[in-house]
Amino acid sequence: MLDFVVCVGGIYVCFLTWSTMQERVTSVTYGEDHQRFRFTIVLNLIQAAFAAIIGYFYIRVIQQKPMLKMNAHRWKRFFQVAVLNSSASPFGYMALRYINYPTMTLAKTCKMVPVLVMNKILYRRHYPTYKYAVVAMVTVGVSAFMLFKTSTKAGGGGVAVIENSMYGLVLVLINLTIDGAVNSTQDQIFVEDREITGQHMMCMMNLCSTILMTAWLLNPFNPELASALKFLYTHPRALVDISIFALCGSLGQCFVFYTLASFGSLTLTTVTVTRKFLTILISVFYNGHKLNDRQWMATGLVFGGITLDVYKKQMSKRAVAKSKAVDNSESKVDLSDSGKEEAMPTKPRPGPSMLSAERAAETRAAIERAAKGDMAVAAAATATASGGGGMRRRQMVDVSAT
Repeated sequence: MLDFVVCVGGIYVCFLTWSTMQERVTSVTYGEDHQRFRFTIVLNLIQAAFAAIIGYFYIRVIQQKPMLKMNAHRWKRFFQVAVLNSSASPFGYMALRYINYPTMTLAKTCKMVPVLVMNKILYRRHYPTYKYAVVAMVTVGVSAFMLFKTSTKAGGGGVAVIENSMYGLVLVLINLTIDGAVNSTQDQIFVEDREITGQHMMCMMNLCSTILMTAWLLNPFNPELASALKFLYTHPRALVDISIFALCGSLGQCFVFYTLASFGSLTLTTVTVTRKFLTILISVFYNGHKLNDRQWMATGLVFGGITLDVYKKQMSKRAVAKSKAVDNSESKVDLSDSGKEEAMPTKPRPGPSMLSAERAAETRAAIERAAKGDMAVAAAATATASGGGGMRRRQMVDVSAT
């Protein structure tokens, strides 16, 4: 329980700061010329490089463990995740050009849906029924909370104003779908290879992402790297914001991958979704906003789903503990019974020599009767004796064959 609380607290603190810096870097203008930082691949490269370094530091210094021994299969799997992870972020940043940041936050809260769908499509993984109920309650609740938010703009009249482009929403949907594939593939890697930990996943996935994005930016036909370096040289404040953004994101990923390896991708998604929801609530109370009745109902729906998830997990743990206790008691009874059976004397079984002596006696009796002239009885007795011997030979062949 303490591990889970630490993971949740770390994710909240790191990613609250990370999201603030993300919005600042992508939305705020820098300098007197009011320029925005639009180089998403460079931003992702800095984030991945920070994460790979911090992941390596965590494994070698804090955990004091050796790095994972790599082979061709492991490199292949890590590069698969890196390709998916590197291709997801540009769609999200591109979507911010067509939709506002609250809508992006709203879309991210529905990430549970693609995680479930991609797990079922790619790996045929099954979840208990209550997990689907939790996903539905949290997703519908958070979505309703945002959609029922009243607008304070002129002419709004208390009705939510739609300001978003369908093209931007499609980009968000693509981003979420790829994110679902990333999480489900990470789950499958943890199942296939028990030596891989969350920190190994963090370090190696981001290392592979760094390699891929560096190769992309070094393409002579791609001017993004040169333009980004020129921007950062002209606007040093942007470099500070990006460094804080990358550092908080990397530290947050330590908690994310530990949670992923220990509790699974669906639990991780639940934590990240509730973090975004609590961010909205804190903002509401901090800024003195009021919630309407429908928003309070949505709030109750979200926390109802979370309560259901916690309750079901506790019941499942109790059932497993009870089952183990019953199994242990039954194994003790079985051991005591087997000891009694071994102590009981057993009757001697006739061996092959005894059976051969019986067959020989029957054959001698048949010969004696034949000498007396009882040919019919002798033929029957001889047939019985030879048939029994043939069956015994077949039995011996069968036993030797096994």
